[in-house]
Amino acid sequence: MSGVNLRRIGIGMLGYAFMGKAHSHAWKDIPIFFWPPPAVPDLVVIYGRTEKKVKEAALRYGYKRFTTNWREVVKDPEVEIIDNCLPNHLHKDPTIEAMEEGKHVVVEKPLARNAEEAKEILDVYRRSEVKAMVAFNYRFVPAVMLAKKLIDEGFLGRIYHFRARYLQDWLIDPSFPLVWRLQKEIAGSGPLGDLGSHIVDLARYLIGEPKKVTGMMKTFIEERPLPHDPSRKGKVTVEDAFVATIEFENGAIGTLEATRFATGRKNYNNFEINGEKGSIEFNLERLNELKVYWHEEPIKDIEGWHTILVTEGHHPYIKYYWPSGHIIGWEHTFINELYHFLDAVVNDKDIGPQGATIEDGYRNMVILDAIAESAKRGLAIEIRY
Repeated sequence: MSGVNLRRIGIGMLGYAFMGKAHSHAWKDIPIFFWPPPAVPDLVVIYGRTEKKVKEAALRYGYKRFTTNWREVVKDPEVEIIDNCLPNHLHKDPTIEAMEEGKHVVVEKPLARNAEEAKEILDVYRRSEVKAMVAFNYRFVPAVMLAKKLIDEGFLGRIYHFRARYLQDWLIDPSFPLVWRLQKEIAGSGPLGDLGSHIVDLARYLIGEPKKVTGMMKTFIEERPLPHDPSRKGKVTVEDAFVATIEFENGAIGTLEATRFATGRKNYNNFEINGEKGSIEFNLERLNELKVYWHEEPIKDIEGWHTILVTEGHHPYIKYYWPSGHIIGWEHTFINELYHFLDAVVNDKDIGPQGATIEDGYRNMVILDAIAESAKRGLAIEIRY
């Protein structure tokens, strides 16, 4: 500890389940890997709707205290950063109130249930003096960052195609209960917002702004058992799958697809980009790898696709982890992401272009809404922010 003056910064967590666990783990691990950190995250308080469960989460994750009132977290004087990992219908109000209280905010994706809500958040953010980031963690996969570097430095030349698929299969069983992700009033949409928001963000991050989209959506199982009474069924009010085409302002075209009915696919976030000089491909299920193809291979005898293991110290963030060749995992994307945010807060750095800003989150929602509108109307929709 000699010579290291460590500031501590209070974290208030909203939500204790899937993302609450992932983010809490990341906050705790930042000083383990990023040493010395900009500040040491101090896990102050965690909110959850159910007292028994949030009390247990506070004990498991290491928070000083817990509450069943999210406004207590937002107003807590020890808290400087609010991390909003709540279901989508609770993204807007806590995020806005946190910014109005002068708290810095990380909010899980999608930013809101629709573009209208996202615009409300953006308007408040523009009036505030806080740092805020939308948690698109796949921007912080070293292999994805390498893909962006190759594109930005012109190794692919002119981009022709972007195609992305985010495929899961956890809803195949018709007896799976009617959870909140299947209810429009809570989630806003199905895989369009849950999975599609990720690939739309990657499209903008890697390729650029879209000009026009078309969409198609389908619900395969329209009723499911109620979680607390399996003898009764409730209506599924979101789509089970969507497909879309996309035209970019730079002339590239692409396809987007997301579903929870791709039998055998567990977390298959895959994109391929084709350019005049070469191509790249990424698959989240092999997140330490990036596949590349160069049209003019220096040695023709080895012409073809090559798999790059992105685990050397010169690749972004890898240097903070293990010796060369030792892979990182899904959880490290959150550590990288929240370290980036913490550094921006403490050292007054910009969130973008590496991190997703509130503006990025809003634009993402405009595109998602346009896909949904296209699916409803059967027309191509121009993107207007």
